[in-house]
Amino acid sequence: MMKNSLVVAPSPHIHDAASVPHLMRDVVIALMPAFAVSVYRFGWGALYVAAVSVASCMLFEYLIQRFLLHRPSSLNDWSAVVTGLLLAFNVPSNLPPAILVFGALTAIGVGKMTFGGLGNNPFNPALVGRVVLLISFPVQMTTWPVPQGFSTGIFDATTGATALGILKESTGTVQEAMAQMPSYLDMLTGRMGGSMGETAAAALLLGFVYLLVRRVITWHIPVTIMATVAVFTGIFWMADSTQYASPLFHLLSGGLILGAVFMATDYVTSPMTHAGMVVYGIGIGLITVLIRMYGSYPEGMSFAILIMNAMVPLINLYIRPRRFGEEVKRG
Repeated sequence: MMKNSLVVAPSPHIHDAASVPHLMRDVVIALMPAFAVSVYRFGWGALYVAAVSVASCMLFEYLIQRFLLHRPSSLNDWSAVVTGLLLAFNVPSNLPPAILVFGALTAIGVGKMTFGGLGNNPFNPALVGRVVLLISFPVQMTTWPVPQGFSTGIFDATTGATALGILKESTGTVQEAMAQMPSYLDMLTGRMGGSMGETAAAALLLGFVYLLVRRVITWHIPVTIMATVAVFTGIFWMADSTQYASPLFHLLSGGLILGAVFMATDYVTSPMTHAGMVVYGIGIGLITVLIRMYGSYPEGMSFAILIMNAMVPLINLYIRPRRFGEEVKRG
């Protein structure tokens, strides 16, 4: 008898060559230009933070899966490497190792494995680790080394305020505060204090282009976030340029580009549809502006992404993808 060649299986029925390890490796590659600039600017500190963070995330993921969840290791999917790198990009390059290891444990143990691992976490794990560290160790997490290359050790680097920190603490006009800050060219090329994710905007944008070309992400979330921030900060700036900084300053300072490109676009914690992504991006941009303008913290990107992560199920509920074969109603 002829064997039945009909295969019956549940959706999805469309597949391509992309896989989780493939996508995660592309994210790592996209982060390399910014990492290279950070190593050039911060020297041993950047290498130390990245090495400790990645190694700790991988170790905790293996231990939790092996001894608590009793599952095979998933280290070969590269997701722990991405989490470790993103956590490293969100902390000072002179952060004490014990604090950094605690952040990795929080990111993997609380932000990821508590919910069942990759694909189940409602919040971006690296941001969970970063926010917990910021709340638990505010002094260490806001002591930023000034870029001095390899001329100093990891823990004896000169420290200073970030551009957003200077603006938040200033009691004078924006013009007086800007006189103490790096130029826009310095912000673009990484010649300023801050975390690895706050420097080298040009290198981060290069990573953005790479991810777009590789079709790892779409433009909807990053462009919507940056456009929203530009529009609302532009409104404040045009209303009173002596009290509010320009949109270009807000786009190039802080972790806006890192968050918009590499963390808000996380497949698991972002909406499914393009329309939902736009709503999600507007929410992140608006919350970021409100925190920067009126909050006690200089930067609001991490909090904005986590808040909108929590809103994603609601966005997906009301902005659903059209069913395959469904007729579009035309008015």
